[in-house]
Parts: sequence; C-alpha cells; structure tokens
Amino acid sequence: MSTLTAPATPQSNAPALRITPAKAARHSLALAGRGVTKFIKSPARLVDVVLTPIVFLLMFVYLFGGAIAGGDTDAYLQMITPGIMVMTVFQASIGIGVSLNADSSTGIFDRFRSMPIARSAPLIGAVIADVVRYVVCLATLVALALVMGYRVDTNPAAALGALAVLIAFAVSFSWMSVYVGMLVKTPGSVQGLMTVLVLPLTFASNVFVPDTTMPGWLQVWSDVNPVSLMSDTMRGLLNGGEVAGPLLGSLAWMVGVIAVFAPLAMRAYRKRAA
Repeated sequence: MSTLTAPATPQSNAPALRITPAKAARHSLALAGRGVTKFIKSPARLVDVVLTPIVFLLMFVYLFGGAIAGGDTDAYLQMITPGIMVMTVFQASIGIGVSLNADSSTGIFDRFRSMPIARSAPLIGAVIADVVRYVVCLATLVALALVMGYRVDTNPAAALGALAVLIAFAVSFSWMSVYVGMLVKTPGSVQGLMTVLVLPLTFASNVFVPDTTMPGWLQVWSDVNPVSLMSDTMRGLLNGGEVAGPLLGSLAWMVGVIAVFAPLAMRAYRKRAA
C-alpha cells in the first residue's frame, strides 16, 4: 500500500515589508491625529498648561516684581514675559513622557507593534500631537500678558517667528521626557525625574533676573544654559535687541538634544514594546 504524503509547503520568498521615509511620515501624522483627538475629547488634559502660565506670571509680577524691579512692575513685566513663555513650554514638555509611560501599561504598544507601521511612528506622532499643548500654553500666557500691559516692541513677523522658534524648542526638549518615559516604570517617576532636571535649568537662568546680578560661577552657567539662551532669543524677537547670538546657541542645544535623546528614546521604546 502506498503512503500518501502531503505536498511540502513552498517557502515564501516574499520580501519583508519595507517602510519608506514617506510612509513613516504618513504613519506619524496619522498617530499625531489620534493624539490631537484625545486632547479634543478630553480637554482636562490641557488644564495644567492653562493654569501654570497664569499662576507663574501673576505670582512673579505682582508678588516678586516690586522687590526685584524696585517697584516698577511694568518694566519687570516686559522683561519677564518672554522668559515665562520659555519656562512654561519647557515644563509643559514633561507631559508627553508621563502620557507615553501611562500608555505603555494599556497594551497600546503591543497593538502598534502588530500593525504594519514604522517603529518610530508612535513616538514621533506623540511628539507632533503635543504641539497642541504648547500652543494652548502660549495662547493663554500671551492673552494674560497683554491684559496685564505687556506690549510687543518689534513687529508681527518677529513675534510669529518667536512663537515658532519657541515651539520648536519645546518639541526638541520633549525628547528628553520621551526617553525618561520609556525608561522608568511609572508616570509618577517620570514626573519626578523630569522635574528634578527642569527646575535647575529654569531657576539657574536669566528668566527672572538679569544674570549680571548672579555670582560669577552661576553667571558662567547661565550664559550657556539653554533656557537663558532661548529667553534672550525671545526678548530680542519680542522686545528688541540681539537675536543672532542667542538664537544660534539655542539651535545648537536643540540639535544636540534631538541627536542624543531621540535615538535613545527609540531604543528604549523598542525594548519596552518587545
């Protein structure tokens, strides 16, 4: 009796799915749309970026401004508003790491891994969507500052350029938060670690006082601090003054932070989603 044998299954020679840069960009934008939808459906996610600039601007101008500026709160408002804009978006960038860390416990990363999308798309999409937070933060702060008496001394083009550069600054430094969010276990840990990092950068800067009033060693750090450089850039674009030097320093920091932390964040994400 002959034995029937099943025909051997031919080995598939189909090429592996290749994700081109154009496809990766489309995937990232699609996931960015998902993130924006989350903000629209849950406006409570934006409460912190609405309240933080209000609290800081009112507190520093009316509580500390008189003592720091010798009673001239109007002059202090002109000086501190660009710095507060930098500080608040810098702090707002912490939120993306907290959000991604929370998402990692819901199984959404497993779903992304099973989809034919670029591995980088979930993180890049989240970073793009977070621009909504920075826009809301800046809109709130600018509206309040104008009501309090702040005035732009340059021109609309310079003012729009200042806002664009500042959003790019926040997006760049958000990669630090993304990396920490992919590295630690809980959202609370992300918040704590990023706060420890952000506060020294913010308060050891010229956001609140001119660096000429600082001790020599602190002034040296303030001169190269990315928050100080961006604050000077904003003051130059909004109030008038030097722009080129501080802007070049800010751009150098932005490029360096992305070059270091974006690859680290991608690697940590792959390990977490594995």
